Amino acid sequence: MAGIPQLSPGAARNLLLEQGAKAVLLDVREPWEYTQVHVEGSRHIPMGQVPDRLGELDPASNYVVICHHGGRSQQVATFLASKGYPHVANLAGGIDAWAEVLDPNLARY
Repeated sequence: MAGIPQLSPGAARNLLLEQGAKAVLLDVREPWEYTQVHVEGSRHIPMGQVPDRLGELDPASNYVVICHHGGRSQQVATFLASKGYPHVANLAGGIDAWAEVLDPNLARY
């Protein structure tokens, strides 16, 4: 299995815009984190629930996995790839980088 692509916030946003409904920004942070701040339109499944909720995810979709700084999302992206999801990338720097680079109005924690 090849390494998980690491996308910058700009590259992730471009992929999501280009792919439309075929691309999903999968937020794997805890519910309190997601409530505090999230990217509009993202899909929220906390990291610990991903294995039990795989059936909710279409293997044909393109996933950009996001967490706070990129560690948890890397683990989930690797897990998804190991389960046969061929189009998975990690958002390098997580929502913190997204806020810094793309949307300074997002709360940072």
